[in-house]
Amino acid sequence: MALKDDITLFMQLSIFEGLSEEHLRLLAFGAERRRLEKGHVLFRQGAAADSAFVVTMGRLRLTMHSPSGGERTMGEAGPGSILTEIAMIADAERHFTATAVDESEVIRISRLLFRRMLEEYPEVAIAIDRRLRENFSTMAAAIQAFGDKPG
Repeated sequence: MALKDDITLFMQLSIFEGLSEEHLRLLAFGAERRRLEKGHVLFRQGAAADSAFVVTMGRLRLTMHSPSGGERTMGEAGPGSILTEIAMIADAERHFTATAVDESEVIRISRLLFRRMLEEYPEVAIAIDRRLRENFSTMAAAIQAFGDKPG
């Protein structure tokens, strides 16, 4: 994929909504591409998270392991999905394991790269803060609605 394709992909992600093409170009230029063979584990549940991953090709199976040793599939992430975006901003732990279902490719956006952008461009920090607040509000409303449903 070319840099222009990465920028186009980033434009489609809600967390980057409202950022200029120039800001996304800087982000895409500093990000790291990774190719994953089928069956490759990108990251494991419980591992420290210092970056987000944007899926550009293929599919990743997302699983959670229970303390009793069982495994449950939580879903799949395909092209255009972003995984663990909160890790770009704060110390976090991976809440699931991501494994390539077939040959896949991801873009890794490190916390260091993202923080550097936020420091250099305060307007980006304001836009990201607004987007995260909206995402958390939506998630909280969905959790509340789920809790209000009769058993």
